[in-house]
Amino acid sequence: MPELPEVETIKQELEQNIIGKKIAKVEVRLPKVINVSKKEFGKRLTGAVIKNVKRRAKVLIIELSNGRSLLVHLKLTGQLIYTESGIENLELRVKKYTHVMFSFSDRSMLLFNDLRQFGYIKIYSAKEICDLPLLKKFGPEPLDRNFTLKIFKNLLSKRRRSKIKPLLMDQNFIAGIGNAYSDEILFYAHVRPERIAKTLTDQEIKKIFDGIKKILPQAIAHKGTSVDTYVDIFGEKGKFVPLLKVYGRGGKPCVVCKTKIKELKIGGRTAHFCPKCQK
Repeated sequence: MPELPEVETIKQELEQNIIGKKIAKVEVRLPKVINVSKKEFGKRLTGAVIKNVKRRAKVLIIELSNGRSLLVHLKLTGQLIYTESGIENLELRVKKYTHVMFSFSDRSMLLFNDLRQFGYIKIYSAKEICDLPLLKKFGPEPLDRNFTLKIFKNLLSKRRRSKIKPLLMDQNFIAGIGNAYSDEILFYAHVRPERIAKTLTDQEIKKIFDGIKKILPQAIAHKGTSVDTYVDIFGEKGKFVPLLKVYGRGGKPCVVCKTKIKELKIGGRTAHFCPKCQK
């Protein structure tokens, strides 16, 4: 699933390429990925101008000039693909799993793809967006300036019995971190993924916090990690994979000590860690 760095990459690229554009036409090819009828979806969107693009956790919010917003969740395999050349390049861009097509007045387009069909694009009014339980339940944004070491320690104190890797992945605890980056953060901090929060020392907590603040921006700078279907809005893969230290490297030598990276199932997810570097 695309995590914070991948969704933030898409958000930044959308900001640069679609803000100010007018929606001329919408084609829905798979109705189940939207929350109203195809006719109503097109009616509410046609003629609206893209006003702003925001991210909350792993969710994108596209604000429109008519007071409505699109909530986009990519889930496991969702993609947003942008093309400037419109119809001429359409055959190269449209896939069997292209479910929604937005045509702008300048003939550029934005396509929503999703191989597994778990993602969605839902339209809401401004009031509805503000009241959405999904957005209200998310924890703090880890890259927000207001997210401090003091706040992180306070959050951990309330979840003392939790294992640290699932805790980092809990969207109610911290927003946006998933399987890949929790592995990388814990390797950076030299902490095993199954450690219980109450056993962490102040130094280890600080290292985890520092890892969050360092690794997520690094991944954004490299436009995310592509180990499956994730691509940016131009169809390009992220370039962070060569910088991964443990995630997806089970059985391979640790980049630091050459010990084999181990895999461990925790809460239904596979954790990757170095048994020597992480304690």
